[in-house]
Amino acid sequence: MKLGDPIFMRIFKESNELEVWVKPLGSDQFSLFKTYEICYYSGELGPKTRQGDGQSPEGFYFVNAGRFNPWSSFHLSLNMGYPNAYDRSKGYTGDYLMIHGSCVSIGCYAMTDEGIEEIYTLAHKAVANGQTYFRVHSFPFRMTAEKMEANADHQWSRFWQNLKTGYDWFEENKTPPNVVVSNGSYTFN
Repeated sequence: MKLGDPIFMRIFKESNELEVWVKPLGSDQFSLFKTYEICYYSGELGPKTRQGDGQSPEGFYFVNAGRFNPWSSFHLSLNMGYPNAYDRSKGYTGDYLMIHGSCVSIGCYAMTDEGIEEIYTLAHKAVANGQTYFRVHSFPFRMTAEKMEANADHQWSRFWQNLKTGYDWFEENKTPPNVVVSNGSYTFN
C-alpha cells in the first residue's frame, strides 16, 4: 500500500469504529489499512430520517473532491453526501453530515483531530491521485448472522437486512459493490 492508492471506508456505530481500506496498485481487492475509534456520534442505532433528529446516517454514501473541507469549524471534514438517493426516495431530510474532527457531533461522525488528520490525508491523496470519489458505508453494527438475529425485532431490522446485502458483498469480494436505488431499496451489482 502507498499514499495515494484508492480508499474505501466503513463505519460501525455500535463499536465506534471507522475502517479505512486501501486498494494497492495491481490488486483487485481492498486491504484493511487501519481501524480508527470514532470519538463521538449522536443518536441511536438506526438511520437519520429528518433534519434535527440528532441521528448519524446509516447507508451507502460517497465523498468526491467537492466534499472536502479543510477550513471546517471542526478541524477538517468530509461531507458524506447525506441525503443520498435512497434517503431522498424516503423523504428523509438533513444536510452537511460529516466525518470530522473536534470530537463533538450532532448527527456527524466525530473523530479526534489526530484521527481526522490521518483519514483526511489518505482521502485527499487518493482523490488527488485520480480516485474520482470514495465510498463510505455506514452500518449500525457488524452485520453478522448473530447480530442480525439479536436485532430481528428492532424497528429498523428490515432496513438493516437491505444494508446487510451490501455488507456481505464486501465481506465476500473485498471490493465495495456498485450501489443504486430501485423501488425504495438499495440494490447491488
